[in-house]
Amino acid sequence: MGEERRAFVGLGSNLGNGPTNLLIAWQRLGEVAGITTLRLSSPYRTEPVGIETEYWFTNAVGELATTLAPEQLLDAMLAIEAAMGRDRSRTRDRAVDLDLLGYDDLVVDTPRLTVPHPELVNRLFVLAPLVELAPEWFHPVLGRRASELMVGLTHPEKVERLAWSSQGGEACIRCE
Repeated sequence: MGEERRAFVGLGSNLGNGPTNLLIAWQRLGEVAGITTLRLSSPYRTEPVGIETEYWFTNAVGELATTLAPEQLLDAMLAIEAAMGRDRSRTRDRAVDLDLLGYDDLVVDTPRLTVPHPELVNRLFVLAPLVELAPEWFHPVLGRRASELMVGLTHPEKVERLAWSSQGGEACIRCE
């Protein structure tokens, strides 16, 4: 295990109870050795982008501290997705989708992993919760803050900020 780093994870779901699925995935991330969950944005109800489906998504962004290398963090995220029924060979509906959005100021470009996430700057459903959580997050390739990336973003999708339900959600927003 190396030094502790800060990372941002995008969470999405469009099958079952989206907010509950996101909270379960967030909790499971916090149970992985080498990961400490710090903060979770509000949930956002979002129109599907890039896939044909009738089901809208629930999205959020979480901030965590980790001693795992980016590839190890990705492995943990993929294991949680699989345990929650995600089959990445299908591009349609999913109970949970976890994306590594950023990892400190590190830039990774391998066949398996690209950080910062290459589509982050084009997706309001990622930028809105990221800006809520960390408007000053700095994109190491573009040299712009998250709040700056959102300005002027042309987005066809609809994004609505929601609140976590009082049935267990509020207590998990800032996991320590």
